[in-house]
Amino acid sequence: MKIEFAPLNIPLRRRLQTAAVLQWTFSFLALAQCCLAVFILLALSDWWTVALLYACWLWLDWDTPTCGGRRSGWVRSWTIWDYFRDYFPIRLIKTADLDPKKNYIFGFHPHGLVSSSKSSLSYLVSRPEGGNVAVLAVGGAPEALDARPGALTLQVQNRKGFIKLALKHGAQLVPVFSFGENELFDQMENPAGSPLRTLQNRLQSIMGVAMPLFHARGVFQYNFGLMPYRTSIHTVVGKPISVTQTPSPSSEDINTLHDVYLQGLSDLFEQHKCAYGLRDDQHLTFK
Repeated sequence: MKIEFAPLNIPLRRRLQTAAVLQWTFSFLALAQCCLAVFILLALSDWWTVALLYACWLWLDWDTPTCGGRRSGWVRSWTIWDYFRDYFPIRLIKTADLDPKKNYIFGFHPHGLVSSSKSSLSYLVSRPEGGNVAVLAVGGAPEALDARPGALTLQVQNRKGFIKLALKHGAQLVPVFSFGENELFDQMENPAGSPLRTLQNRLQSIMGVAMPLFHARGVFQYNFGLMPYRTSIHTVVGKPISVTQTPSPSSEDINTLHDVYLQGLSDLFEQHKCAYGLRDDQHLTFK
């Protein structure tokens, strides 16, 4: 295989974009392990009091992630996120206005990678003041194992927990489809029933995290590595689906709203697919 190296005369701005994505790739794959290693080293050294103080803070702060997190305007204002966005680039397309007095569940497609807790979603969409959005990658970790360029299969046919949650709290449902998301990485072939897929399914059931063997490009060459491809991403936010609060929804209530959601998602995809690089004969498959 001939390796295609990146040219030396790349503009500084593009290099900064690559650096921004590289730090995110490192953070996702290795930052937690590095932090755990630092904690253990501190605990076993003369600096053990620092580790003890952190452990106390961790205990006191344990429920924060399930209660909306702790927003930092300073971190959100970092220029690095602008470079990260422009690497692909990423664009957000709004198709309808949202009432700020209501709460929403955004069903994001395609795929996710890590599990989401019911308690954290419930906390956000049950706030009486409204104005909260919980974004859920409905296909979850299993769908990530099918994610590869050209894939349009969504694991959503039997995903109804978020529908029940929306009914219980009266949260409006909003389908969201991100065109170009599956084009960011290639993945080793893992058809259903293969030894690799069986192992991945087993690990996912134990760890709650998908383990796709993905690859794309490197920092200095374009043939292999863990950096995503520079592919445009267009995330289209659909129209909200009105939901009547039903504290104890029946199976019929859930199935009816689920069908409405799937139709809304399909309509959103069909209306925008040709504008973002897909053919007219390409359609979503629900399973």
